[in-house]
Amino acid sequence: MFKLRVWLAAVAAAVAGAAHAAPLDAYGRLPSIEQVAISPDGTRLGVVWTDGVQRKLILEMVADYKPMGMVDLGQAKIRSIQWAGPQHILITSSRTDTIMGVEASRSEWRVAVDLNLETHKMKGMLGDAEDALNVIVDRPAVRMVDGKPYVFLQGVHFVQHQGVVTLYRYNLDTGISRPVEVGSENTREWLVGPDGVPVGQVLQNDKSAHWSLKQKAASGWREVRELTTDDPPDVLGLGRDGRSILVREIKDGLAALREVGPDGVWSDPLVLQAADGPIFDPARHNLIGYSSLIGDEGRYTFFDPADQKLWDTVRAAYPAQQVELASWSADRRKLVVRVDSPTEGAAYALVNLETREAHWLGGEYEKLTPADVSPVKPIHFKAKDGLELHGYLTTPRGKSATNLPLIVFPHGGPAARDSLGFDWWAQAMASRGYAVLQVNFRGSDGYGWDFMKAGFGEWGRKMQTDLSDGVRFLAADGTIDPKRVCIVGASYGGYAALAGAALDTGVYRCAVSYAGVSDLKRFNGWVSRNNGFSSQRYLLRFMGAESSRDPSLADVSPAAHIDRVTIPVLLIHGKDDTVVPLEQSRIMADALKAAGKPVELVTLDSTDHWLTNGETRLAMLQATMAFLEKNNPPN
Repeated sequence: MFKLRVWLAAVAAAVAGAAHAAPLDAYGRLPSIEQVAISPDGTRLGVVWTDGVQRKLILEMVADYKPMGMVDLGQAKIRSIQWAGPQHILITSSRTDTIMGVEASRSEWRVAVDLNLETHKMKGMLGDAEDALNVIVDRPAVRMVDGKPYVFLQGVHFVQHQGVVTLYRYNLDTGISRPVEVGSENTREWLVGPDGVPVGQVLQNDKSAHWSLKQKAASGWREVRELTTDDPPDVLGLGRDGRSILVREIKDGLAALREVGPDGVWSDPLVLQAADGPIFDPARHNLIGYSSLIGDEGRYTFFDPADQKLWDTVRAAYPAQQVELASWSADRRKLVVRVDSPTEGAAYALVNLETREAHWLGGEYEKLTPADVSPVKPIHFKAKDGLELHGYLTTPRGKSATNLPLIVFPHGGPAARDSLGFDWWAQAMASRGYAVLQVNFRGSDGYGWDFMKAGFGEWGRKMQTDLSDGVRFLAADGTIDPKRVCIVGASYGGYAALAGAALDTGVYRCAVSYAGVSDLKRFNGWVSRNNGFSSQRYLLRFMGAESSRDPSLADVSPAAHIDRVTIPVLLIHGKDDTVVPLEQSRIMADALKAAGKPVELVTLDSTDHWLTNGETRLAMLQATMAFLEKNNPPN
């Protein structure tokens, strides 16, 4: 077993007990640690640390864990950090903006910069590329070429005023970008081999739903698969041999991982159904395993028994906790793991397989102690039509799970899922005395294709009543008081909150929607114009409509049923939301006000769909809790 440094502050707080709940900002501001990445040689760490609002990149030496430098990132929205050799760290951030001369709406544009630890200088990448934007459309890929790290970037190059996704190679020594492959109008992504040679190109036509995969051959690019489908395969990376292409596709109702060899032949499925995410070797970038969520437990499966034994050893050091691989050295002997404890919350640790020691790097939310973490348990119940449903119930710490006020908290997506583990928003609500119910309603991811298909056409219908069936289940066993139930959600969950007020009535006392959809017809028209036909088709399938002009959309549009709303509604929306436009909350607010219904609208400056800004994230939480405590007092 590993020798663990005791997290003394956490243990002391646990002994002290829960006299008072932590302040809301302990939950609502940004996590203390957002990301951790270890250098390929295992000697250095990069940590994105925040004080709740401002971000900093802290660099540490693994030998003594002493800081070797710090970069003030301000409120920049950091999307990823990754090492390119031991002397360069790549920082990808995004901002909401409109680019002059580009026919695109206000969008979330990503840029990447290179921090050189020898010169202490930062340089934006792709800024020197001719006839191109300095933005990237996918995560940078680092490859060793002739023993030196190079960065491969997918950017936007203009050919006769048409922007196409183009692959560039960036030289870390000179700061010069060179195009490697120029895409066509329908190119969506590139895949680079372990030696920096392009091996795959994905093309997709949004209007026709035509998808194709091309491979690089000696004679040029050749098409190895083409489909017309709303469910195209996902290209995930390199296969086990480092030359084949790994794809995930739906086959006979099951999600399958398959490899496309250099000869263009598709393999039999490597894994069916259970695989959620591939695991790639950090040095060769080939597939070596996969992660999966079996029931409520995350698991890692490696093809090599020796790799599996090592991971199982790491996993055993943290019994009854969720362990996730966050980063590892090129030789896979030093691992950064995120450990999610049901009693203490989440924290990061560095595991050294050579010395068999683990070093705590810090808590994800350092202002929270174990006394501030409420218990979460899985629940299982049946919907009215008999479908087996799963979810999670968080109950206030120190309170008996009897006759509690309840907050129904549906996830976004809708093809996403909640899982067992620390959820800052759910924990904040529970800290104020509420039980919190998170249901993986039909159409959620992680339960197989049949379960997802059960959600097609059920947006606002059975996807909605799955939530209220959960309320009735908890009321029947005495856990909650059915007269003290509200619904809170974001994105699709925000829509579900509005639908709880306007469609599935008589269940809730109040509703809070962050970035929710209210008018499905107008929203689908906006999606088609701004995000393309494939995004619209994804939504329409769940909505059960043929097009944005389908009259059935009104049946499940909360804004079309204002007359049925009898409860107070709080609408919160960020002005920088590029996924659900602010217009959707304004439509609902205006309709409710015109009908004389109780409604509040809070708009947040500099706030995107994901609540990336610490100040406005807390403002959202404070407004939500004040509204809940007013309209559904916890005591």
